[in-house]
Amino acid sequence: MKLYLDTSTDTCILRLNDREYTRVGRYDLAEKIFTFIHDKLQENGADWQDISEITFMSGPGSFTGLRIGAAVVNALADQLQIPLYDHHGEQHKIILPDYGRPANISAPKK
Repeated sequence: MKLYLDTSTDTCILRLNDREYTRVGRYDLAEKIFTFIHDKLQENGADWQDISEITFMSGPGSFTGLRIGAAVVNALADQLQIPLYDHHGEQHKIILPDYGRPANISAPKK
């Protein structure tokens, strides 16, 4: 089963083969994403080991959303030992988010 994940906006998009699912949620993505993916896998009669490859929309987009999504797909691809692709079709060992601009990180106050 091919998995596609896009966490670049407030609407998380998950595709399992040709079926698409969305989940709207800005503040609980990190907490709920694995449950969301697992629930949709089970709806399709599948489980984690049935994923054969992963494609990730690596950006540009939400800084936090892309960080969460990249951590998820990197962990899954590593643990399942399956190919990992960016949305351009390029295979990666790990995916780094493409924020589209430098990260806006505040300087320390002290």
